[in-house]
Amino acid sequence: MTPFYSKKDLFFQLFEHLGVVELNRYPFFRDHNQETFELILDAAEQIASKSLRPLLTEMDRNEPVLENGKIKIHPGMKEIVRQFGEDGWINATFPYEEGGQQLPWTIHLAAGFILQAANYSASVFPFLTLGAANLIRTFGNNDLIKRFTPSMYSGAWQGTMALTEPDAGSSLSDLTTTAYPTSDEGVFRIKGQKIYISCGDHDACENIIHLMLARIEGAPAGTKGISLFVVPKLIPESGEANEVFTEGLYHKMGYKGAPIAHLMIGSENGALGYLVGEQNQGLRYMFQMMNEARIGVGMNAVAIAQAAFQASLAYAKERPQGRKLSEKDLTKPQVPIIEHADVKRMLLFQKSISEGSLALLLYCSRLMDESTHESDLVVKKQKHALLELLTPIAKSYPSEMGILSTSAAVQILGGAGYTQDFPVEQYYREARIHPIHEGTTGIHGLDLLGRKIFLNDGLGWKVLYQSIEEDLEKYEGPEDIRAKFEKAWKEGQNAAATLLQKAQEGPEIFLADATLFLELCGIICVGWMWLRQAHIATLNLNKENADTAFFAGKVETARYFMEYESPKIFAISQRIHSNSYPTLEMRDYWF
Repeated sequence: MTPFYSKKDLFFQLFEHLGVVELNRYPFFRDHNQETFELILDAAEQIASKSLRPLLTEMDRNEPVLENGKIKIHPGMKEIVRQFGEDGWINATFPYEEGGQQLPWTIHLAAGFILQAANYSASVFPFLTLGAANLIRTFGNNDLIKRFTPSMYSGAWQGTMALTEPDAGSSLSDLTTTAYPTSDEGVFRIKGQKIYISCGDHDACENIIHLMLARIEGAPAGTKGISLFVVPKLIPESGEANEVFTEGLYHKMGYKGAPIAHLMIGSENGALGYLVGEQNQGLRYMFQMMNEARIGVGMNAVAIAQAAFQASLAYAKERPQGRKLSEKDLTKPQVPIIEHADVKRMLLFQKSISEGSLALLLYCSRLMDESTHESDLVVKKQKHALLELLTPIAKSYPSEMGILSTSAAVQILGGAGYTQDFPVEQYYREARIHPIHEGTTGIHGLDLLGRKIFLNDGLGWKVLYQSIEEDLEKYEGPEDIRAKFEKAWKEGQNAAATLLQKAQEGPEIFLADATLFLELCGIICVGWMWLRQAHIATLNLNKENADTAFFAGKVETARYFMEYESPKIFAISQRIHSNSYPTLEMRDYWF
């Protein structure tokens, strides 16, 4: 069977590049070591290979159906969801006293990467439940925690995030779902509708628990008046239906195995909803789940890109086509297409995007662990600031480039890649959702340039600058790699300085090219990750009995990124320096 990820690279990223074992210096992780981490990752691979991977094509070809107001999904998901719960994947990062394993987020997300690469649709169910349960346990009262989280941890109940409405997609200020107080404290009757709710209804679980945003009657307008509620499909104690009706099922271009529902809430008396935390604090609470999910979406994109890379790499090694350009003797046998320079270019592109982005996401995951458990308040603040800055970058760059990467996989297979006989066409379709999920790329561009850059007097950018400069200072590897990156890095700083000057000209001009600035930062940060990997690979190549092929491949891929990808920074910078704004001057009727 064609591999769907590189175990060797994942272990390199975790144990050599990031030194994840060092996390056990925090008391919360002290019971873990490299052996326990490897056992957990091996367990993820077993589930991925034996349970998820065999259903990859089936779940795509036989998508969910809506019958009599209920969504039916692939029957194999019942056992998979049960297994995730019984094996402790949903609450693995939680404390022992809550039944968890006190597992670092870094390892948990690495395990998720394996599952997502095997079968993206099947992998999303437990991670949605984890995010919802974590909101309840963090902000809910003891009654909510006891009523809802045990069955969510066991996999018996599905958790969701219910934000989007027909007329308030990314504009949460305009949501209209309304919560009406009852005589019972903390209990409300909720009316409205939600759309595009991932796993919003299905028959693989006994109940669906929605973490839903709504506006309490009379609350302030805008985001300041949004509250968060637990809205179950069935009332836990009685099992009675709770006026959460599945109005429709969306038919997607990819990622078909996980249902996306249109929900009608409280059409008659109103669905019972239980307030989480304080009134009008819902968006702040929900952002906890959203920020975790944004790193998760980036990881989803990388996982699919990695699976597509492995598929196209295997095909390129086996498919004979043509001869070397210098070979004139047509009696000589054809060569595998991997020997052609342009095919190597496309493979290097995929490898540089997937492995570079994976490095960045795992780096962010480690920051999540460190900023949560660090006792030094100064260091804690610095790590959190850097994580805040990197989150929109780590979500968006892999999402956008993952599409191009999977497209290159299709191109390598040629006509075969455009058929359903090979999985790359499915990967290509599934990759397209990630620039939309958890905030579009445009929104993250606005978030990065309009907000994250300025948080805490620019602390995140200062820490990023210091971190990159420190890695440049200690770098021991091919000089051309360092020189190319340093040149691109300086140009990126020049572009950032120009943009900050334009802030004085008003938000329209300042933010007109925010998405381009986000792309520029993505290239810088992934280039930084390749600088770090080239450094470690070079040190390993000088050791006796080194895995020469693996580490030489790392160095050459870093060189590829600096030669082919980092020059894009100069084109973006040129645009940022310009004072011409056709995107602002263009009129709708000119189209």
